[in-house]
Amino acid sequence: MTSAPADEVLHRIESGVSWITLNRPEAMNAVTWDQRERVIALLAKASADPAVRAVVVTATGKGFCAGADLRGAPAAPGERVAGDVARMIRLGAQRLITAVLDCEKPVLAAVNGTAAGIGAHLALACDLVIAAESARFIEVFVRRGLVPDGGGAYLLPRLVGPQKAKELMFFGDAVPAAEAERLGLVNRVVPAEELEAAAREWAERLAQGPTRALALTKQLVNASLDGGRAAALASEATAQEINMTTADANEGVASFVERRSPKYLGR
Repeated sequence: MTSAPADEVLHRIESGVSWITLNRPEAMNAVTWDQRERVIALLAKASADPAVRAVVVTATGKGFCAGADLRGAPAAPGERVAGDVARMIRLGAQRLITAVLDCEKPVLAAVNGTAAGIGAHLALACDLVIAAESARFIEVFVRRGLVPDGGGAYLLPRLVGPQKAKELMFFGDAVPAAEAERLGLVNRVVPAEELEAAAREWAERLAQGPTRALALTKQLVNASLDGGRAAALASEATAQEINMTTADANEGVASFVERRSPKYLGR
């Protein structure tokens, strides 16, 4: 498998923020197999890099991500057999969504345009979503006679409830940004020309925060709907136990006692 050309996934680190930008505007940023591998690798690198304290996923042009573009995927060895499709989904779309959910830094989506199929799920897997007024979210799978993949049936009910999730998935209608905000799919909607600045503002605020506390908070929230109360409370206590060993937790308490603003270092 070849890696995605560097200019198809742009990357930079500024002020503690890792900016991951899909850059195939001519294809509405339909994500190829190689681009997907590149994004997964960058998210893993962000988790391990103490210099990175927040991540932004965005795109160039008029589309955030129009879904999956399977060109460049490994060729099937011959006639398709039972298990081939499930394996492709596990190794592809599901790995991408899991990489976002499991990233140890807060991940913000700056949705500049249409987010369809796996592109919608990529945005919704992020911890925070800021969308341009022109953005749209489309559960496009039903239009192709397909079952939603990339964690859609896991993510959507947790954001909008099962009835609304079924409506979006059964009909595949485009959801404009303003409606997406009303439904709770999006945190904030801004004019297109203000999207990057708005994303930068939030991302840099996150990057100045107590990074390990944010990571543990993300883990707790993401797991909260998958287990019972006892497990959630036990996880909360364990997370706080771990967090209290960090320098940032000590700084937070000291700054409160000393009546000053905290200065978090991300460790």
